[in-house]
Amino acid sequence: MNERREKISREISERTGITEELIERLVRRFYDRVRADGVLGPVFSARITDWEPHLEQMFAFWSSVALMSGRYHGRPMQKHAPLPVSAQHFDRWLALFEETARELCSAAAADHFVERAHNIAKSLEMGVAQHHGVMLAPGERLNIPNEKAPGALAQ
Repeated sequence: MNERREKISREISERTGITEELIERLVRRFYDRVRADGVLGPVFSARITDWEPHLEQMFAFWSSVALMSGRYHGRPMQKHAPLPVSAQHFDRWLALFEETARELCSAAAADHFVERAHNIAKSLEMGVAQHHGVMLAPGERLNIPNEKAPGALAQ
């Protein structure tokens, strides 16, 4: 990590209390909930069999997102675009993430994480829609009832 990035990460950490250790706890607890969830669990279990490498990537991703550490170098849109998910999945993901963040983190840290999670979900939902040939207008949500009918919209 370069000096400028280290300074930014340190300032965020001092302001919010977010550390690499907190990120790991948050990510592990969140994905425990995801795996047990009736809406999200099947989407993940159909694609991930070895969870530790996925969790390691998520630690790096959230470090980059929350602390601006630059640890993550993946392409999340490419992984998420073809998924059979809809607004319901994004809403459930956000609900579980926010619940976990508010349980484990200080208010400042939870707010920091949750704000970024909302931005990520919105971006991924738009990307999934575009992948399926749907352009979402402001306020529109993606509704993919099943893998065979990828173009329906919900308002």
